[in-house]
Amino acid sequence: MKLIFAVVNGDDSAAVSKALAKNGFRATKLASSGSFLSAGNTTFLICVEEPEVDAVISIVEQKCHHRKQFIPASPSYGTPSTTGQVPSMPLEVPVGGATVFVTNIERFEKL
Repeated sequence: MKLIFAVVNGDDSAAVSKALAKNGFRATKLASSGSFLSAGNTTFLICVEEPEVDAVISIVEQKCHHRKQFIPASPSYGTPSTTGQVPSMPLEVPVGGATVFVTNIERFEKL
């Protein structure tokens, strides 16, 4: 048995969930957030037999899209800007896709 952790952008979560269910894979969804943008993600936990790992990863890959997002160049973290300070231009950063971990699992039971 293998346990797949798939960390997915929140914008792609519904599509991944629907595709997994349509293909007969059960998953547990956990709300999570990344450290860089503190953006909302969903972490899927999926337990499958080893031959099914590639099929699950393929579904995640097909449903997770890369996109670009603008972020402030120097975040203020909630503090008011200094009078006369010129705001810096926002930075464009790539987001999306998925991060997938596959681990061995010794025992799995659905109770």
